[in-house]
Amino acid sequence: MITRVSFKQAEIALAITTAAVGFIVYLNTLCPTVNFIDSGELATVCYKLGVAHPTGYPLFTLVGYLFSHIPMGMRVIYQLNLFAAVLCSVGLFIYFRLLVFLFNTTSMKSKQRASESSELTEKSVFTVLLPAFAGTLLLGFSKTYWSQALSIEVYSLHIVLLGIVLLSFIKAIQVEQELKASKTTQIISKQWLIFAYVLGLAFTNHLSTIFLAPALLVAFFSVCGFSKIVWKRLLVMGVPFLMGFSVYLYLPFRAINQPVLNWGNPVDFSSFIRHLTGKVYRVWFLDSSESVLKQFKLFFETLPSEFAYVSVIVALLGCWKLLSESRRTFIFTCFLFMGSVIIASFYDIHDIETYFLLAYLTMGIWIAFGIKFFIEFSANLRVKKVITGIIVALIILTGYLNYNQVDESNMTIVEQYTNDMLSSVAKNGIVLTFQWDYFVSAAYYLQFVEGVRPDVIIIDKELLRRTWYFAQLQKQYPWLMKASKDELDSFLKELYKFENDLPYDPRLIEFQYTSLIHSIVEKNWNTRPVYCSPEIEQQYINIFQKVPSGLIFRLYPGSETEMKEMQIKEFNFSFPHKLNKYSTGLLSFYSQSYMNQGMYLQFYQKHEESQPLFQKGKELQSALQRTR
Repeated sequence: MITRVSFKQAEIALAITTAAVGFIVYLNTLCPTVNFIDSGELATVCYKLGVAHPTGYPLFTLVGYLFSHIPMGMRVIYQLNLFAAVLCSVGLFIYFRLLVFLFNTTSMKSKQRASESSELTEKSVFTVLLPAFAGTLLLGFSKTYWSQALSIEVYSLHIVLLGIVLLSFIKAIQVEQELKASKTTQIISKQWLIFAYVLGLAFTNHLSTIFLAPALLVAFFSVCGFSKIVWKRLLVMGVPFLMGFSVYLYLPFRAINQPVLNWGNPVDFSSFIRHLTGKVYRVWFLDSSESVLKQFKLFFETLPSEFAYVSVIVALLGCWKLLSESRRTFIFTCFLFMGSVIIASFYDIHDIETYFLLAYLTMGIWIAFGIKFFIEFSANLRVKKVITGIIVALIILTGYLNYNQVDESNMTIVEQYTNDMLSSVAKNGIVLTFQWDYFVSAAYYLQFVEGVRPDVIIIDKELLRRTWYFAQLQKQYPWLMKASKDELDSFLKELYKFENDLPYDPRLIEFQYTSLIHSIVEKNWNTRPVYCSPEIEQQYINIFQKVPSGLIFRLYPGSETEMKEMQIKEFNFSFPHKLNKYSTGLLSFYSQSYMNQGMYLQFYQKHEESQPLFQKGKELQSALQRTR
């Protein structure tokens, strides 16, 4: 014994330390404001208790609501980004405990484990606590895990729940094995009830919890068998599972009150099931064998850089170490890993990385066992201390290599862009757009939480293809829907057939859809300024002239026979230090807007005024090319 501190006390203390180290790093790299994609929407949903995009994420919404209303004196969006950092830090705490439990169950008999948990020894420090500490931090500093801690997203809570589900499941399996060894028979233990409840909760946060199924089912039946008692146990476990899963009832109960963001409007059974199952996204599931192979290849191509390359080699040694200590646990982790990679690869989306989180969590297990292999390589204490130093250096190296790639501390360009978009619109203007990732989502937060330019009416062109969206527009802008009632009724009649799997004519739906957009523009331009963003196809605005107005275009009826008044717009944004496909795309919008203003002036022979705009556009394009 090296100290009077018990093993359990040391375990808890080091778990807290691990979480604290992660939190300090996450806090230093935290996004200060709204971010790309769903950040603004999720912040609005949490703060206003709304309904998020499928599958609704009710547990995340409720927990986020509680956290966002803690009086901290912060902007709501920063507080919710902090929420992500807290969750991912809690995830490290749970993951550390999971690794310690795995080390104990794979390498020690139950009596030895009980002894080991009562006192802290040199062996337990080097072969249990140190590998768990290193494996946890190497996971915490991997790119995808780290990125989930920096701005509001549902995957931060998903990480916590995955850890709890795995830990509770492994504990339940351990209890089952001990009961078998003692020849004790019982239908169910407390651990199975805890596991079932947490599993139900996990599904109410994200349906990708299903990725656990192959590993959990194989492990469960291989240990428990297929006897009548086992089937009775599953029936009993269904009760706590449904108790956890019942959090989904939040969706219809909240939707009845028509919150400011009410995606899917799941007020009846069919819309509730459609929203819960994410039916609208099934078009991207199993799209083609080529897309599956593409996603599968992407995972293995990016895997080494996730863990700063060296750790992947350590993980391979960890697989060998785990196989030699516990074949059953090794097979379990293989099913966790491949189940996640294979099932996620069926989903053809561009931001697929987060769907591989379970595979990255499994990599952390293998890395921890690989580190244990190195430590046990020598019985000499001095050599172990050297290896410890190398491990610490590996953790620091991983954090250093991934720091600049994940750092969001100066990522303010989304809010700047959204403000520039809003400032491009005159009072009470209507904006037709399809920029969810850059503008629409962020604008939800700025308008409905912070009250920035509430006079601007933003219409997402693609959401106009969904019935529920019109209920939301009807509540917010009844005058807008009333003006286009005839076109809307005709479109909804055809859209109903499509959404309810009835025979429909796609050409008629598209015709009615186009007519509705034309109506929205034509019946409002003379009383309110109407705008469209650059990506809106010409077919939807073909009878209108597009006049540059900052980042967007103002629409006027008629041809380009006379020049309309155009106010040259200067933008206020900071060039981000981290460029990815999203920030690059956003900066391209800025560059193109300068060029659009310049081309409009040049078309009307305003050559002298157009040249500075062309110059700014070219300078921004050159800056983008230099950073690629």
